[in-house]
Amino acid sequence: MKRILLTALTVYGVMSAQADLFQYAVTLDGASESPANASLGTGIGSVNYDDAAHTLQLQVSFTNLTGTVTISHIHAPTPSPFSGIAGVATTTPSFAGFPAGDTFGSYSNTLDLTLSTSWNGSFITANGGTTAGAESALAAAMASGEAYWNIHSSVFGGGEIRGFLVAVPEPSSLALLGLGTVALAWRMRRRS
Repeated sequence: MKRILLTALTVYGVMSAQADLFQYAVTLDGASESPANASLGTGIGSVNYDDAAHTLQLQVSFTNLTGTVTISHIHAPTPSPFSGIAGVATTTPSFAGFPAGDTFGSYSNTLDLTLSTSWNGSFITANGGTTAGAESALAAAMASGEAYWNIHSSVFGGGEIRGFLVAVPEPSSLALLGLGTVALAWRMRRRS
């Protein structure tokens, strides 16, 4: 039985290690800012990191901001998961084409992480001086809950709404793990 369980876990681990699309969800609000603020603004989005294509796909919709958007970007890494503040990791001062001057809107773009223009120059310097080093550092920060998306406004210059990137489990891996668990339970039942 231990051998079967070990085999199932090994197969699951190998299949998970081969994944190259890492999905993150983000929910932004004023209460998540540091320090928290009373903004009624909210946002919801996704960040998809492809480590083979070296891209970061960004999507967000936001509404009810108190001020108008001035800039938006991703910060990383915070000193501890899901709390604290960090410097800007991605494009500065803001993502290209982000809807500035609005209190609501949506945004979709894909960053090519091999280009220095996708990064804050200071983040590249702090992570080995290469875009590959910056990509590795951001990937680690996202995976460990130490990266957040921030939308700054004319009323809240330090950030009106923000949200930490939260990993979304890969459906196929979860299904495979579930199938393996069912097969293991069936086999154990047959042996009894």
